[in-house]
Amino acid sequence: MGRTPTISRDRLLNLAEEIVRNGGGGALTIGALAQAAGISKGGVQYTFASKDALVRGLIDRWTSQFDAMLGDHAAEDPVSFILRYIAATRVSQQAINAKMAALLVSYLEDPANLQETRDWYHGIFARLAGDTPSAQAARVAFLAVEGLFLMRINGIDADGSWTSLLDDVEAVLTLLAKPASD
Repeated sequence: MGRTPTISRDRLLNLAEEIVRNGGGGALTIGALAQAAGISKGGVQYTFASKDALVRGLIDRWTSQFDAMLGDHAAEDPVSFILRYIAATRVSQQAINAKMAALLVSYLEDPANLQETRDWYHGIFARLAGDTPSAQAARVAFLAVEGLFLMRINGIDADGSWTSLLDDVEAVLTLLAKPASD
């Protein structure tokens, strides 16, 4: 009698990422994941009741990893925070390609997921509050990085320009955030 394969939640998420990376968000189904894992659809649904739950698991994993890279520096000045945000974006983009990002966008079609994302952004803007030139520069830099992320979903990085554009944002932020006496 054969042993039923066991698989962890993390392994299922790893396989799901691989499916999306190779075939895009549309390729990710409970059936495709079951086949990749060598288990039944019921085995996948034991861990992820639906495709929505699976996608939410991927999104939660990515945002948790990104938030961990940012750390918790609540009293930090806005410029330092955005410089760390840019650094975290560079690292995270090596792991999450444009196909993964497209999956993020489809995730936002659910109003509850959209609200969760809005709440996350409100938290970021709370960290960037203030009317100082540095806070204003940090907010503009944040918006530029987020704009680059959205443009990357649409293929702007085909020529490898992503990191040079992040370099530009970082350089301008550093220049704008310098004290007037420099």
